[in-house]
Amino acid sequence: MTVIVTDRGFVPDDWSGDEARTATLTPGGRASDLADRLGELDLVRVSFPSFADGRGFTLARDLRRLGFAGRLRAQGHVLSDQYAMARRSGFDEVEISDDLAARQPESDWLARADWRAHDYQSRLRGQSPLHLT
Repeated sequence: MTVIVTDRGFVPDDWSGDEARTATLTPGGRASDLADRLGELDLVRVSFPSFADGRGFTLARDLRRLGFAGRLRAQGHVLSDQYAMARRSGFDEVEISDDLAARQPESDWLARADWRAHDYQSRLRGQSPLHLT
């Protein structure tokens, strides 16, 4: 089984759409490979075979820049520490294994759910509650 992570924590997978309207990109793929189909797709999954492979974040950003407005899901080995980056790069949700969810419980993910408030640039501008003076 898998666990879906959103800003609300662990939630059931509510995706029930047509698989013909989904696509999966691997780290070696390019967002432009889907450019001609973006208007037809409701869900794009981007695979993360390893937490150390950050190419999926670039794929998410590129898909959003190309105009993809559907659900964008990071799938695989994404760590809770990477959740804020996933959201900032354009992902709506993260799909992880039950095993990873057991090692990194919901509380770890929720600690990063306020991903807009604790970004590096906001801290530099003094707009974050974490800003030290």
